[in-house]
Order: sequence, then structure tokens, then C-alpha cells
Amino acid sequence: MLAAGRLGLRALFPPLCIACGDAVGTDFGLCSACWSDATFARGTVCDACGTPLPGESETAILCDDCLTHPRPWAQGRTVMHYSGTGRDLVLALKHGDRLDLVPPLTDWMARAAAPLLTPDTLIAPIPLHRLRLLRRRYNQAAELARALARRTGHAYCADLFTRTRATASQKGKSREERRTNLDGAITVAPRRAALLQGRPLLIVDDVMTSGATLSAATEAAQNAGAERICAVTLARVAKAP
Repeated sequence: MLAAGRLGLRALFPPLCIACGDAVGTDFGLCSACWSDATFARGTVCDACGTPLPGESETAILCDDCLTHPRPWAQGRTVMHYSGTGRDLVLALKHGDRLDLVPPLTDWMARAAAPLLTPDTLIAPIPLHRLRLLRRRYNQAAELARALARRTGHAYCADLFTRTRATASQKGKSREERRTNLDGAITVAPRRAALLQGRPLLIVDDVMTSGATLSAATEAAQNAGAERICAVTLARVAKAP
């Protein structure tokens, strides 16, 4: 009976591509066109930001951007490039109220983050300022981080970080302008600082462009006593401005 019920539901509600809505063979999947338009970070990747790199290497290597601009965190990974289907999915989650995307995106993120996790890793999201959170109604990084912690069985702290002031949008800013815009804007909440003492931390965000936001959070966590800090993002802009 249960199998018959599932078949009936499948007939009424066939699986649809999470990006474009076309019919697909499995739940929470991509159609062939959207899959072809997605650049997943597989194989050899930059050890600091996760962007896919050509060739094969058995040792950790860095992309040109991370060589030129060293990151304060220890290691980083991403799911895909912020282009094509990757960009569409990020924008749908961020601005389109597509919280139904969280489960499949979290599955991808869990695979990307696996090399960064240890049993005692704490997972925390990049925060939104309260005014922006009121306008958007949810923090997409927090939704991903919460689901990732549940998926991997790790500890999670939604309010580890706080935005001390509302910052202007990073869009269109140079690397230096992005860094200046975030100077002192992200701190560790004093009531949560004890969670970081001598403990590894994984910071979660939706997109990495220049790395200014992740750097600001990493430096705040370092100042609060975190032992080893890593970062994972849903998407990475291929070339930071």
C-alpha cells in the first residue's frame, strides 16, 4: 500500500529540476541542461577557496587569487562556481524565498566540507545585520549551516557571530573597498566566545567573491580563541574583482 501510495504521489507530483522546473528522474536533481550549465568543484581544487583547478595534484595547491591574497583561514571548499546554474541557485535561495533548495544544496555542501571537518568542529554561519534580516526574513547562510550541522552531526551555533553595524552592499566594490567596508563589522558574540576556546570552527556562507567577509569573520574568531578555522561556501566567484 505504501509503495502504491508513493507511485500515486509521483504520478501527481513528478520530480522537477530544482533550478528550472523541468521534469527529472529523481527528487532534488538537476535536468541535463542545468547540470551542463553548472561548474562543480570536483577533482583538483584550491585548498583555500575550493575553486576547481586544471590537472591533478596529490598535494595541497592554491589558485592564483589565493596565492596573491593569502587567506587567514586554514582551508576552504566550495560546491560550484558562481555562474550559470550555480548563480541561479544562489539567487533563488538568497532572494527568491526558495528554502526548498536547502536540503539538496546541503547534501552537496556536506560532500565539499567533508575534508574540513573533525569530530569536535563547531559550525557557524556568516551573520546578517538585524535590519537586513528583517527585510529578507531569513539568513541563507544560517539555513545552510544549520542543515549542514544536522546532516553531518556536528555542533551548530546560529549566533556565534554578530554584525556590529549595517554595511553597504559589497556589489561593485573593489577588493580594498570590500575589506574597508567590513572593517570591524563582524565580531564574536561575547556570550558565545567560550564555545571557541581551543576548538576548530567551520564558517559557512553562500558566496565567496573577494573573501573579505570570510576574512572578517575568521579574524574575529581567531581573536576569540578559535584553534583552526575553515570555510565552506555554496559558490565561488571565479575571479574576484
